[in-house]
Amino acid sequence: MSDIRTIGISTGGGDCPGLNAVIRAATKCAIQKYGWRVIGITDGFDGLIHPERSFELSLKHISGILPRGGTILGTTNRGNPFAWKATDASGKAVVTDISPQVVENACKLGIDAVIVIGGDGTQAIGLELFHKGLKTVGVPKTIDNDLSATEVTFGFDSALHTCMEAIDKLFSTAESHHRVMVCEVMGRDAGWIALEAGIAGGAHVILIPEIPFTIQKVCNYIQEREKAGKKFSVVVVAEGIKPLPEMKAQFEREKRAYPRAGAVGYLIGDAIGSCIKKEVRVTVLGHTQRGGSPSPFDRILSTRFGVEAVELIARGEFGKMVALRGGQIVSVEVAEAIGQMKRVDPNGELVRIAKSIRVCFGD
Repeated sequence: MSDIRTIGISTGGGDCPGLNAVIRAATKCAIQKYGWRVIGITDGFDGLIHPERSFELSLKHISGILPRGGTILGTTNRGNPFAWKATDASGKAVVTDISPQVVENACKLGIDAVIVIGGDGTQAIGLELFHKGLKTVGVPKTIDNDLSATEVTFGFDSALHTCMEAIDKLFSTAESHHRVMVCEVMGRDAGWIALEAGIAGGAHVILIPEIPFTIQKVCNYIQEREKAGKKFSVVVVAEGIKPLPEMKAQFEREKRAYPRAGAVGYLIGDAIGSCIKKEVRVTVLGHTQRGGSPSPFDRILSTRFGVEAVELIARGEFGKMVALRGGQIVSVEVAEAIGQMKRVDPNGELVRIAKSIRVCFGD
């Protein structure tokens, strides 16, 4: 601890509710408990590539930011200093490793250690910088909740609230018009948002990357509901579901037409509509899931993570990341945190519970 005078804080990757709560907690703890200076590194690692953009964080900067979504430091998911994209003198695009410049600029700013807040990609960069000589500690962040080293990541609970509220609202209009409503949510590789928001919102069908499905089985289920007098259905779809062989060509066309979001939702909606000859409407929640004020759970978890990140620096536990395990905040090796993705277990408790209350997964 005696070697630490100034720390930096960086937020990288996609934004989510709770980032400002981490920044606030870490800054308050660093200044008020340890008397350290705090440098806000702007836009991921860009603030160390362009150090003139970074600035000293004071207690005034963090006043009132606890309930605010996003991050006051800015973020990006494109600024990898180990594969920096630039153009040479001839205008040709080149990819270079400018990590030595990043480490050097951190030294010029007087930064002794950096708190790296982000998901697996950001943590991987932070670990590489640690191996280059920059003292780093990690704070896990992803609304997808797919980091294996921690039970929960902040931002996930807030995203669930957004999705559940949307599903609740889709129910009333679906029932009124006797429609099938498809709601596409985030979840590129793991279906946690779709699964938990679907259960919480009472969805009838949940489609996730971890469970193979067929449209025919989904349609059979919806038609069974019709015969039982249930003239509407709500389908929750994770954006990362895998296309079926017979839908692959159409899936690729949809992805080109909707490169960011909506390809899966509209594909599933069209397929269901063609199968059951019934009106289907599609809602793509997109980045609304990343926005808004953090939930009470996320505010508390973010605060716990922010304080413990400072304590890791004080104890000299660099190359590690804070995590929630068994209700306690612990430290884990960053290499462990990014080594394996946490995906939904198709035979796990949540899936079993959902199937017990007749939720269809299309399998």
